[in-house]
Formats: sequence, C-alpha cells, structure tokens
Amino acid sequence: MEYQPNILASTLASKKTFSFALLFPEPISPEAYWNKPMIGVRKAFQEIQQYGVNIDIHLFKQSDSLTFNKEASQILRDNPDGVALAPFFSRESREFIFELKKRNIPYVFIDSNLKDSEKISYTGQDSFQSGMLAAKLLDYSIPENASILILHFAKQLDNMNHLVQREKGFYGYFQSGNQNGKRHLITLEIPDPNDQDSIDKIKTSILSNPEIKGIFVTNSQVYYLGRILESSGISGIRVIGHDLISENITFLKKGIVDFLICQRPEEQGYRAIISLFEYLILKKEVNNENYTSIDIITKENLDYYK
Repeated sequence: MEYQPNILASTLASKKTFSFALLFPEPISPEAYWNKPMIGVRKAFQEIQQYGVNIDIHLFKQSDSLTFNKEASQILRDNPDGVALAPFFSRESREFIFELKKRNIPYVFIDSNLKDSEKISYTGQDSFQSGMLAAKLLDYSIPENASILILHFAKQLDNMNHLVQREKGFYGYFQSGNQNGKRHLITLEIPDPNDQDSIDKIKTSILSNPEIKGIFVTNSQVYYLGRILESSGISGIRVIGHDLISENITFLKKGIVDFLICQRPEEQGYRAIISLFEYLILKKEVNNENYTSIDIITKENLDYYK
C-alpha cells in the first residue's frame, strides 16, 4: 500500500530528542570562509528542529590543533547522537573518529575527506581535482616554460589533508605530461601571513625568480598575496586562489587575482546536517560522498554567480 509513517508524529509522541555536535574551524574574521557553512547549518536546523533535534556548536582555532583536541574531548563527554566535523587536522581527526567509532557515534565530514574512514557521508569539493583544475588554468594562461609558485598559508601543512590533496592534484597535472612546455614548480609554506619575515620571504621568492608567471594559493587566503603584489607594484603574474569571500572579491575586481575556485560552502553545511538527520531519524541510506561543484569565478562572471 506504500504506507509511509509520519516521522514528525512519531518523534513528538516518543518525546525523544536528538543531539548533534558540530566541530568546525573558528572563522578568522567576520567575512572569512568558515562563516559560510554555518549559513547552511542554520538553514538545515530551521527545517529539522521540529523533530526534536538540538545542535551544539564547537569551534577550534585553525592555527592550533590543541583547540581541536579540547573541543573533541568535550564532544565525547557529551556523547551526542551524531557528529558533523571538518577534519581540518588529519592526525587529530583520526584520533577523534577512532573514539567516535568505539562509542558507536556516526559522523559526517565537511570540506575535507578522509577516504579510509567509516564516515556516514562526506560533503565537499574533490580537493585533488580542484588542484588539477588550478594547474590547467595556469598552464593555459602563462607563457610556455614559465615557472609557477604554489603558496600555502598554513602551519603544519602535512597535517592539513585538503591542502595536501590540492597540492597533489596540482603536481599530478604536470606529471601527466599534458602541460604547455616544461614547468618549474616552486612550493612555499607560510605559517603566518601577517609576519613581516613571511611577507619579505614571498617578495624575495617572486622578485628573485622573474620566470614566475603564475601563483597558486591553496586556500581562501589569497588576499594576503593580493596585498603584497599591490603594495610592491608587482604585475604580470596570473593568480589563482580559493573561495568567494569579500577580501578575495576585492582583488578579483582589481584584476590582481585572476581566478577563484569556489565550492559552495553554504551547501556543504546544509548537506552535512541533513545527512545526519536522514541517517539517524529518517533511517535512510545516505550517499557516502557528496561532491559539490568546482566553480571558476572571474571578475567577468562574478556579478552573476549565486
């Protein structure tokens, strides 16, 4: 008869509540990237709160893995029904999900994926393919045999899975043999982009290597590079970064940044919460991997991008 039970009526009758824990990076500014997934989280919560769902938000500092451990420990003490997390720090995330597994607490990933885990679902970009795309864009837009600088604004790069995967994808493109001439790739890791020594290091790398005609910034902080190029009067370099935040939009409009690769973070936040809801409350099967689009934004199509 294709009968469907009324889930809302059932949850109201049982008076059961469900607790979700959220473990996300703390935004570094009011306009920073990690504010955007929270928009999707709030939208999802508005839709499902009537089913007795509560969401506890835990934020950790992007520059300090110890804060991740602290918030993860609190989540384990709270013993929620499900967890949505950004596995920002690979080692600490693996330790955390090991403990979640011991407690039979299901979890979903957002933004970054640990493929060999027992997650319920992942929502985010394919970081490897994103790196491949950035490499192809630069390869097509700079002179033959020009060099490329790969710039990481990050501490403990080897512990940041999504940045590592983007770099692997970038290198993978040129290792495939499809590039326009021979490319020399230079990688630079900058722990603190506000530090004067770091700023000088970037300037020196660019000025001492005039063959650099393309720069790939692996995260959303390409605006730091934009400030350096603008203040130094350096031009003639194609720049690719990530994410449509206000600081990056400024340099995209000025033509200092040529491309932004975007990944619909609001959709990621929404989908992560809905996946937990469908799995735990609706008892549905959910897709193990939900890849969001890899969008290329330029100043020409910026005003038309939703």
